[in-house]
Amino acid sequence: MAKAALVTGGNRGIGRAIAAGLVAKGCGVTITARGRAEGAEAAAALGCDWAMADLLRPDTLRQFDGARFDILVNNAGILPQGSLLENPQGYFDAMAVMVDGPFRLTLALAPGMAARGFGRIVNLSSGWGAFSEGLGGPNAYGIAKAALNAQTKALARDLPDCVKINAMCPGWVRTRMGGEGARLSVEEGADTALWLAMLPENGPTGGFFRRRKEIPW
Repeated sequence: MAKAALVTGGNRGIGRAIAAGLVAKGCGVTITARGRAEGAEAAAALGCDWAMADLLRPDTLRQFDGARFDILVNNAGILPQGSLLENPQGYFDAMAVMVDGPFRLTLALAPGMAARGFGRIVNLSSGWGAFSEGLGGPNAYGIAKAALNAQTKALARDLPDCVKINAMCPGWVRTRMGGEGARLSVEEGADTALWLAMLPENGPTGGFFRRRKEIPW
């Protein structure tokens, strides 16, 4: 039976490349988007379904409570600007989108994954969220990614072995967020996420990866 996958923020950038890769692997894919036009366009181009959801609005995530998905890719992200003191709202928004949203979706989908004996959760993180790399980035971006990393490691302890959860850094990718000067294509940035989404039974869990290799937190 084909695996069902949910990819947040899958209408553009790395998320869209991940969705395309999962479709190519035979998965039934649903992407989320914040706008109707963007979601419909991307879904039509990718050959998948879509749902309107905004991780800044937790009520829009309730539609996924108890939904049947075997793969969850928490890809959606924002890059708030300015210092934490000058733009404190950036902190709250970053945590809502890149920490609280992924956790809410994990709570919604993981019980069903466990009951069916299969689940793969992939959290799109960043080297900016690694203490080993200096915890960089503007505003609260690095803080949120570090918290997402910690969430990944803690949830791996609590989830059953059949539900694998990992974080990954796509690298510097040519997206609206990464800019045109980035070294990697969206397909290259998506590769590790696709690998983690399709891990075999003996695959890793609770790790942090880049280019399919484990990296320090």
